[in-house]
Amino acid sequence: MPEELIPSALGDQRLDRVVSIVADVSRSVAAALIEARAVTVDGEVWESGKVKVREGQRIAVDVSLVPRKELPSPEASVTLDVVFADSDVIVINKQPGIVVHPGAGNPMGTVVNGVLALFPEVADVGDPMRPGIVHRLDAGTSGLMVIARSARAYDTLVDALTRRDVTRVYSALVWGHPEVDEGVIDAPIGRDHRDPTKMAVVVDGKVARTRFAVMERYGIPQPCALVECRLETGRTHQIRVHLESIGHPVVGDAAYGGARSSLSAPRPMLHARQLSFAHPATGEEVSFEAPMPNDMADVVGRCGR
Repeated sequence: MPEELIPSALGDQRLDRVVSIVADVSRSVAAALIEARAVTVDGEVWESGKVKVREGQRIAVDVSLVPRKELPSPEASVTLDVVFADSDVIVINKQPGIVVHPGAGNPMGTVVNGVLALFPEVADVGDPMRPGIVHRLDAGTSGLMVIARSARAYDTLVDALTRRDVTRVYSALVWGHPEVDEGVIDAPIGRDHRDPTKMAVVVDGKVARTRFAVMERYGIPQPCALVECRLETGRTHQIRVHLESIGHPVVGDAAYGGARSSLSAPRPMLHARQLSFAHPATGEEVSFEAPMPNDMADVVGRCGR
């Protein structure tokens, strides 16, 4: 079992909470793992989830004992905005607030559950726990994403994303005015060493590049700007982390310094507005656009010069 060093952010936390974060499982599953003697701290088995750990201790979790997860099921109550569909791909305009695939704390009500209700054959495509999914959008992010409907499409799209041949363009409303009208943020991203539930620019992170261009600058009610971002890589929370790293967090993004009372927003003001890729069957480029959703348009509409 690989060991992980407990960071300062998790020091003095209950063991069951730490296990849930390290193993990416619910608190109830974490408790079951502890009871099954699957958790060691500094080489010794700990059998109580209530005991608190200390910074610098080493924790190991035998994830082979994690209970087998149930495969996601169809859920017709999940409403999806299907922009395009053929025998190979499905393109949706994801609404804000919906999680892409089931996970700890979100067993149902996800994009995957809705896709399986409309296109049951997707169950056999790719990872059975997240069938058809080749890339993701954060729960609070709206906009375009492509889902593979065939094994051929899955392999082709995963390869295209790896080679950075998929164009993904986002609109983001950010705090402040960037010093330049356009630029590239080239900074590695990994787990935040102080808070492993978040991502951050860290020296030991994975390569991450985001191109940005300022589309509009506003002065009211506070200085902010509408920015276009183009992903060259696809790290978790990449745009949100990169924009925060240059001092311009996304408006409404509570996790990365963007929630402020002077311009309230119901979620991070981030929208995947354009998606282009070579169609897996024909090789011809297909491109899709999604207009800014009403909730984001309302916030942008409250900004002025």
